[in-house]
Amino acid sequence: MPDHVSEDAEPAMISHQQPGPDLTDCDREPIHIPGAIQPHGLMLVANARSLEVVAGAGALEDQLSPRWLGATLGSLLGSDVAGRLEASRDASTVVLDSLRTGDGAYDVVAHRAGEHLLVEIEPANPFAPTASEVLSQLDAAALGFERAVDLKELCQRAAAAFRQLTGYDRVMVYRFLDDDAGVVLAEDKAKGESSFMNHHFPASDIPRQARALYVRNRVRVIPDVSYTPAPLRPDAFAAVDLSDVGLRSVSPIHIQYLKNMGVGASASVSIVKDGVLWGLIACHHPEPKPLPFDVRMACRALAGGLSRQVRAKEEAETYRARIRLRAAEDLVLSRLGGDLDLASLLLNAGEPIRQMLDADGFAAVQGRDVYATGTCPDTSELVPLALWARDRALGQPFATAAFGAIHTPAQDFADVGSGFLATTMSTEEPTILMWFRAEHLKVVEWAGNPHKAAHAGPSGQLTPRSSFSAWSEQVRGQSRPFTLVEVEAAARLRRSLFEARQIRRTRELNKELAATIADNQALLAQKDYLLREVNHRVQNSLQLVGAFLSMQARAAGDEVVSNHLNEAQRRLQAVALVHRRLYADENVEAVDLARYIEDLMGELESSMGAAWGEITLDLAPILMPADRAINVGLVLTELVINASKYAYGGGPGPLSVALEPMRNRFRLIVADRGAGKAPPKPGGRQGFGSRMISAMVDTLSGTLEEQDNAPGLRVIVTAPVQTQG
Repeated sequence: MPDHVSEDAEPAMISHQQPGPDLTDCDREPIHIPGAIQPHGLMLVANARSLEVVAGAGALEDQLSPRWLGATLGSLLGSDVAGRLEASRDASTVVLDSLRTGDGAYDVVAHRAGEHLLVEIEPANPFAPTASEVLSQLDAAALGFERAVDLKELCQRAAAAFRQLTGYDRVMVYRFLDDDAGVVLAEDKAKGESSFMNHHFPASDIPRQARALYVRNRVRVIPDVSYTPAPLRPDAFAAVDLSDVGLRSVSPIHIQYLKNMGVGASASVSIVKDGVLWGLIACHHPEPKPLPFDVRMACRALAGGLSRQVRAKEEAETYRARIRLRAAEDLVLSRLGGDLDLASLLLNAGEPIRQMLDADGFAAVQGRDVYATGTCPDTSELVPLALWARDRALGQPFATAAFGAIHTPAQDFADVGSGFLATTMSTEEPTILMWFRAEHLKVVEWAGNPHKAAHAGPSGQLTPRSSFSAWSEQVRGQSRPFTLVEVEAAARLRRSLFEARQIRRTRELNKELAATIADNQALLAQKDYLLREVNHRVQNSLQLVGAFLSMQARAAGDEVVSNHLNEAQRRLQAVALVHRRLYADENVEAVDLARYIEDLMGELESSMGAAWGEITLDLAPILMPADRAINVGLVLTELVINASKYAYGGGPGPLSVALEPMRNRFRLIVADRGAGKAPPKPGGRQGFGSRMISAMVDTLSGTLEEQDNAPGLRVIVTAPVQTQG
């Protein structure tokens, strides 16, 4: 799609990227510095300290003063601006007193943007309802959200509530999918308006920086798509960052899209769940229509309530799925007899195992022995397929809904095995359990042909398409996806089957080979002893190295060297802790990341002294491979060390650490309330800790984001729970 559609583009109206014009600049468009505003309001740019106006946009001479440039905000707005800003010094956005002139009343909002103060001035709603009326309407909508039985009904109620609140003729609810594509879940529209219900849009239509703005600026309005932008004056201030400004001008390509759709006014409200953009409320109107400040604030509040209900509905859906799978697991386990060998066991319980994960086929392969039930690929294909999946599904189950895109030979049986889930039992000869889901032919509805999104005009400028008629596309090679709870159920079933098989073999050996069992028990005891001895020696070695570092730190005589040695000791503690956790748990392949972080923070707090300050933990349990947990621990150690060094200058101060699941990813958040981001080092070089954090985050295939914690610094590490690829 054209990069200019950017953050204001409603997904239902955008299509695929395709050969033709270069549409790869979406992530580089500076949509936050358009250099102009929409003309239905005014904007003043003032020095944040002196409050002297240094730039502005709109009809300032007509509606404020011919001598606005150089004046103070207080003289122009007629209110105690400095007092209001001081009273709200921790807030990035401050609502100031209403401005009244001969032309009427205006709503005034100020945004802090570095050394500048950006002041938006818009006509106030002359028919604004009372606070009790607004609260009553919001309460009624919230009650409706609570009564929704599922996510689909919740979104439909939300579309109706936002349409009633805004008065727009068409309101749609979009949800972003796992691959960042999106779909229209609900719609409420006036009679005669075209429908985009169930239409999809690709992830490329909303660039990365646009999604960030949707989280930051959660209500965006274009009251009249035919407006003429009002430029910032003087020109020297055209590059001021307008990320938080609601009046920010919109891309001309997006404006043309709206005109091609017959839209006269547009508004979008972000649905943000746990700090992540979950979806959008998109509103269209055939004629120009303003959305006053009080209505926008009501929309923002209602969207907050909607996001909480979305979270509740999704959690309830996950809980119900887990209960259903637990019941199915109990049914499978009830079929397991104590004297069954593997073949008999699978013959007796294979069909319930298939049904448990709602699969079309199930197969188990041990060596050359194959058991299959339901609709599976040909038996000759199951053995090589099991060999391919054996190592990939050894620690954690392997699952995909588009098997042919990952494993080329799977394209030959896509009709019965487009969906694939496998897990490996660590028996003497590995046993691979495999579930198959048949190809699910899916028809995706687009708002117009997605292969004709845009074209280059005579001047080379990208021109948006003009047709938005429904266009269907058939998607092949995919099945219904296996959910996270189903993957978890497969892992539990593997353990249950493994335990059942081990019990059967133990009973068999007890009857026939009592002497062998005794020898085996002796070998097992020796193996356990050796493992404990190895663990003991590794721990001793780590303690010796830690003690050596501590002694060197005390004897260094140089504070810088001593600090470096102490930091190295804390890094060593992070590795030692996960090693102890591995040998303390039965499962040596994975650790509970929340428990690991809690223990690690306890040791770090102890090593850094009792005067460190208050540490707050908010950790969700996440099972993670041990090698990735070590990397997470090293990253956390570095972030805590950085907070100690830079946030509070080595002194005490509060620190919060949070761990949150996010689909198949996790977010580690470390926030302080100190001095903020550390200044760059001379020459732009990075310190050892920063380089180490970057290297560890890259190893995790993750991203690192730094945000203003107002005050302090908030660092967010996002990465997959499992190794990708």
